Amino acid sequence: MNEEIELVMEEARERMQKALEHLEHELARMRAGRANPALLDGITVEYYGVNSPLSQVSNIHTPDPRTILIQPWEKSMLTTIEKAILAANIGLVPVNNGEVIRITIPPLTEERRLQLVKQVKNEGETARISIRNSRKWANDELKRLRKEGLPEDLEKKAIEDVQEMTDDFIAKVEKVLAIKEKEIMTV
Repeated sequence: MNEEIELVMEEARERMQKALEHLEHELARMRAGRANPALLDGITVEYYGVNSPLSQVSNIHTPDPRTILIQPWEKSMLTTIEKAILAANIGLVPVNNGEVIRITIPPLTEERRLQLVKQVKNEGETARISIRNSRKWANDELKRLRKEGLPEDLEKKAIEDVQEMTDDFIAKVEKVLAIKEKEIMTV
C-alpha cells in the first residue's frame, strides 16, 4: 500500500510542477517593456515548404534591453520573417535593414502596465486552480485506496502531505507572480 501512496504523491507533484511550469512559460511570453526572445515564440515561417519556428531559421538575440535582433541564416528569409511577425499581431513592428530585422520594444504606458498586471494575476489564478485540482485528484485517489484497505492513519498522513505540497507549490506561484509584477511595474 505504501508504494501506491508514493505513486499518488509523485503524480500529484508532477501535475503541480506542470502547472507551475506552464505559468512560467505564459509569463515569459508577456511583454514587460523589455526585449525578450520569448516574445517571438509561436511565430512560424515557411522555410522550404515547411512551417518552421522562427528560432530554427535565424539567430535571435537581445543586444540591449529594448531591442530584439533577428539574423536569418539566409537573407532571402528577411521579408518572409518580417511578414510573419506582422501577421502574428503581437504589437511589435519589425524593421528590415537588408541584413537583419530589428524590433524595438516601446516602453509601456501606465495603463498597459496595469492591464499586464491584471493578466499576470489571471494566469496566477489559473495556476492555483490547477494545483488545487491536482490536490483534489490526489485526495480522491487516497480515499479510493482507503476503501481498498489502506489504514486510516496512513490516509490522513498522506492527505496532510498532499496539503503541504499544495501549499509549497502555491507559495512558488506567488513568488513567480511577485517577480513578474515587479518587472512589469518597474519603469
